[in-house]
Amino acid sequence: MLLLVVILCVHIYIVTRPQPANPYIKAMARIDIKQPINQDDANKITTFLYQEKGIDHVLCNPKGGIVIFSFYPSKTTANQIVADFKSSMPYKGDRVLPTEQQLAGGCPMASTTTYKFYSFIKHVF
Repeated sequence: MLLLVVILCVHIYIVTRPQPANPYIKAMARIDIKQPINQDDANKITTFLYQEKGIDHVLCNPKGGIVIFSFYPSKTTANQIVADFKSSMPYKGDRVLPTEQQLAGGCPMASTTTYKFYSFIKHVF
């Protein structure tokens, strides 16, 4: 049993160590537009974001005023994309960041004993 615990600890340590930037990893971000937009506005926003460095895919919902985009973190950051959007486009919008409570509630694994053990090991190493 002790050998299995040691193997598990070594595995968790290796998996949670900082990794070099992987050029194939994608991330997602969201911008909420603070004014009404129509389909033409949504098309302009989509076209603008596709021209940004590192953008992979863009979805813009004119009814909800929500823009969701995926990007390559090895090429750019969501904050840079949003800053470019704010400075270049005539639309008022802010990046949406989930709270710690929303992040914890978003994954059913977070409430399990296994996850609590993982968090403990992560903080120890």
